[in-house]
Amino acid sequence: MRHKKDAPLRSDAQRNRERILEVAVAELTLCADAPLSVIAKKAGVGQGTFYRNFPNREALVLEIYRHEMQQVAEAACELLQAHEPERALREWMDHLARFAMTKAGLADAIRQATSAPGSPAKPEPTPVASAAELLLRTNEEAGTIRPGVTADDFILAIAGLWQLDPHGDWQSRAARLLDFVMDGLRAGAPGRR
Repeated sequence: MRHKKDAPLRSDAQRNRERILEVAVAELTLCADAPLSVIAKKAGVGQGTFYRNFPNREALVLEIYRHEMQQVAEAACELLQAHEPERALREWMDHLARFAMTKAGLADAIRQATSAPGSPAKPEPTPVASAAELLLRTNEEAGTIRPGVTADDFILAIAGLWQLDPHGDWQSRAARLLDFVMDGLRAGAPGRR
């Protein structure tokens, strides 16, 4: 029997894939050069299973990137359901900072996977930009931030996060940076002078 390329995976195959991704995130965060054989072994799968899911390092790293960006993006909706728009935006910014700092090794692996000649291009952070846009529009409608700030503006404003040393005092530095960005977003908001 032949399977369609996009057919859903069997439940055991899906568990194997998820286990590989979980182990790979941990290993590549610790060391961008973690051997694929170590990842397969720690995930409890054979080499054949590993390579059926991820034919090469680039495919694995790019899938991790896509998955991690989706997780960050989904946090925006969860925070908006639980909090007022302004608090949801600020907490999401903290979430993004934690992601940037705790996944520093993963960022190195992504750079390695996408920088060699002929390598696939790094995917755009579209889910994160969409989440930022949702949070910004919700806050704009609530009158808590200035009108007209785009997701691109926001991402440029917080880009300093990726300059922080993940092994240093990044928490207090990130908090100061993000408070500064929030103050800038609030300036000129309706009802704030």
